[in-house]
Amino acid sequence: MKIAEQVTFGASGLDRAAEKRGNLKEITGFLAPSVGKVLPIWRGKPFISGTEGRALETVDADHPILSHAIDGFVFLGMSDGSPWFAADISSWEPDDLDHSQLGQFLDPTEQIYPDMPEGTRFAELRAVMTLLSRRDAELIATAKAVQEWHKTHPYCSRCGEKSEMKMSGWQRDCPSCGGKHFPRTDPVVIMLITHGNNVLMGRSPGWPEGMYSLLAGFVEPGETLENAVRRETMEEAGIEVGRVGYLSSQPWPFPASLMFGCEGEALDDKITIDPEEMDDVIWVSREDMLDVFAGAHPVLKPARKGAIAHFLLKNWLADLLE
Repeated sequence: MKIAEQVTFGASGLDRAAEKRGNLKEITGFLAPSVGKVLPIWRGKPFISGTEGRALETVDADHPILSHAIDGFVFLGMSDGSPWFAADISSWEPDDLDHSQLGQFLDPTEQIYPDMPEGTRFAELRAVMTLLSRRDAELIATAKAVQEWHKTHPYCSRCGEKSEMKMSGWQRDCPSCGGKHFPRTDPVVIMLITHGNNVLMGRSPGWPEGMYSLLAGFVEPGETLENAVRRETMEEAGIEVGRVGYLSSQPWPFPASLMFGCEGEALDDKITIDPEEMDDVIWVSREDMLDVFAGAHPVLKPARKGAIAHFLLKNWLADLLE
């Protein structure tokens, strides 16, 4: 697929400068005032500015907002000659925090830190991801995924002792047994399964009304992408898939997956739903999908912009998958 890396969070050419992560002297120098850029992140929300477009906002390493930082800073790499870091400041508690909104699929609230420049705030990444530049999108996808790993893996999986952040955030070491642990990424297949002029769409229990998407599932140990596509489609929809091809991939920091976009040809069109996994699975014609994207379908809503499902369906409609 020639336009594969145009997907949201696709490669922007960020220099991750992995060789610098273990150089404590150099990393310390990067954190000097007016040298490095530190991106504050609050409970998964990036610090941003802007209205029509959005931009990540950074502070110096000695800024008061970073007094709330949990653990150390994560070195993201070099962008346009400047070293970038991310800091998790989730320990900060806003005075007007609406706890009822937290944890929603799409948290509509924005948090404003006191005495920061006008227009800056913390916003839900799902709401702003398509408004960020390609470089900002790659930076926040990286930062959010690594921070989530630190949050969920604070203890050594070998002996259970508290581990320590090392290698500028890209490793956790156990001081007790010497175990070394590294950020994990979960592989997921998301598949555009077609049968003639139709594409297979499904919805999971609890999704907003009218929301359907391409089928998807985690790749199991010892499994190829092709077999994962066939297995997941059979499990969720009872559809046997023949030929499978790769289209595009997308880092998906919710919390830390790598989505492998694939296409597959269904060998039949008889759907048998697994009610434990799926609320509904349907075939949608190309003509109906055009109405969905135009917002004119009476039931279905288009896949969320920025998600690889939206990207694949849009290019399927435009005949640009080859």
